[in-house]
Amino acid sequence: MQNGFSAYAAAAKSAQSTVSPRELEASLLIKAATRLQSIADDWIGRARELDDALGYNRKLWTLLVSAVIAEDNPLPVDIKRNILGLANFIFNQTFRIAAAPAPEALGSLIQINRDIAAGLRGR
Repeated sequence: MQNGFSAYAAAAKSAQSTVSPRELEASLLIKAATRLQSIADDWIGRARELDDALGYNRKLWTLLVSAVIAEDNPLPVDIKRNILGLANFIFNQTFRIAAAPAPEALGSLIQINRDIAAGLRGR
């Protein structure tokens, strides 16, 4: 899991001067959603990439949860609870998909990532 943290930290550091943390989080969520969507759209050709894409999404959500539960996070408790609930769903759905891979099962993960990204971008 260290590689995921290193990649996130490197992306954050390189984008720090030009991109807000919210925009970085939104971009990473869109990246994960796009990877999952491309696999769902070309299941026969790209299903072998599923484990990596699910792992990337899981690591991203693990980092988001870490940020949400940090003591210095100023988000209201209700929003924190909602994000943690979504993360719990994401983790459970990820395990279900890994156990029984199917392209239609990716839709919920893709949509949640897109919705959260849109919210972070103020849309």
